[in-house]
Amino acid sequence: MIRPLLLSTVLAVLAACAPPIRGTGDLGLVVERADGRLMVVESTHSTTLATVAGLGDLSHAALVYSRDERFAFVFGRDGGLTKVDILSGAIVGRVLQSGNSIGGAISQDGSLVAVANYTPGGIKVFDTGTLALVADIPALGADGKPSKVIGIADLSGRRFIYSLYDAGEIWIADLADPKAPVVRKFTGIGKLPYDALLSGDGRWYLAGLFGEDGIALLDTWNLDKGVQRILDHYGKGKEALPVFKMPHLRGWAVAGNEVWLPAIGHHQVLVVDKSSWTEKARVEVAGQPVFAMARPDGRQIWVNFALPDNGIVQVIDVPSKKVIKTFEPGKAILHMEFTPRGERVWLSARDSDQVVVYDTETLEKVAEISAIKPSGIFFTARAHKTGL
Repeated sequence: MIRPLLLSTVLAVLAACAPPIRGTGDLGLVVERADGRLMVVESTHSTTLATVAGLGDLSHAALVYSRDERFAFVFGRDGGLTKVDILSGAIVGRVLQSGNSIGGAISQDGSLVAVANYTPGGIKVFDTGTLALVADIPALGADGKPSKVIGIADLSGRRFIYSLYDAGEIWIADLADPKAPVVRKFTGIGKLPYDALLSGDGRWYLAGLFGEDGIALLDTWNLDKGVQRILDHYGKGKEALPVFKMPHLRGWAVAGNEVWLPAIGHHQVLVVDKSSWTEKARVEVAGQPVFAMARPDGRQIWVNFALPDNGIVQVIDVPSKKVIKTFEPGKAILHMEFTPRGERVWLSARDSDQVVVYDTETLEKVAEISAIKPSGIFFTARAHKTGL
C-alpha cells in the first residue's frame, strides 16, 4: 500500500511535469517560411507559446485544423503533409505525399484530409487519425493530360471540390466510400482557373480565370445547372498591368450580400451582387490586390498588394465603398488573419521579420511579435468554417 504522504508527493511531481490545461479557441499558427517552422501563438494576449520545426518547404504553406482544434494538417510546397499537435508543440505525423502541393481541405466530419497537388497533379486523401492514404485521384483533363489542382475546399458530406488549372475544369470528389470515390466533372469552365472561393454556407464555388478575365461560378446546391460564367471581360477597355503576384480568393471576402474580389492586373477591388452575380461597384486601390478579406462582421474589407506596393495595406468601409485608411505596417505584407470575432487583425510582415496586430475599430497597432520571415497566419476558429 502506498502511504498517503508518498502518494501526495508523487501526484504533486506528476502535476508539476504535466503541461498546463488550456483551451484551443484563441490559438493559432504562424508560418515561418524560410526556416520550415511554425509558431504557436495565442490571440488573447498576442504572444508566442512555442515553435515547431522540421516541416520542410513552407514557401507556400497552408493548413487546416481538426474539428477539436488540437491538430493542424500542414501542406508544404515539397509535397509534405504534416500533422502537428498545437498543445504540445510537436509533430505527430508526416508523409511526403507528392512532389509539389499547394493546399488542402478537411472533410465536414473531420475524418479525411485531402491534399491538392501540382506535381504530379491530382488529389490524395488521408485518414486524419493515422495519415494512412485512403484515396489517390489523378487529375487527367478531358484532353487526357495531367493537370495541376488548385482551389480545393470541403463540401457537405465527405466531398471535396477543386479546379484543374491546366485543363480548365471543376471536379467534385465524393468519398462517402473512400475505397470507391465518385468524381463529377465540369469541363470547359474557362482558361487557367488560378484560385477559388467557397462561400461560408458551402453553396457557391467561384473559380477565378487567369486566361479569360472572368469567373466560373458553380451552385453546389444545383449541380445540374452546370457552371455559369460571370464578370466576363471585367477588365475590357483597360490595359492590364503585368501581374506580379496572382490574387488570392481564399480570404472569404463575402460581406452580407456582396462578394469582394481582387481584380487581376488592375488596381481595383470588384464588388459583386451575390443575388444576381453582376458587378455592383469597383473600388480603386493603391496597387494590384492579392487578398481582399472581410472582417467577420462584414463591415470592413482589408486589402494587401503585390510588388511594388506590398508594404501597403488599405481598409475599405463596406457601406460607403471608400478606402478609410492607407498605412504601411511593415515590409512585404503577405497574409492577414482576423481574430474569430474580428476585433483584431494579424498581419505578417515577411521582410520586417514581424507579425503586427491592429485593432480593427481604432485602426491602430496594438502589438508586435518577432517572427522569422512570416507568411501564413491561421487561427483555430477555421476548424468550424466551411471552405477554410
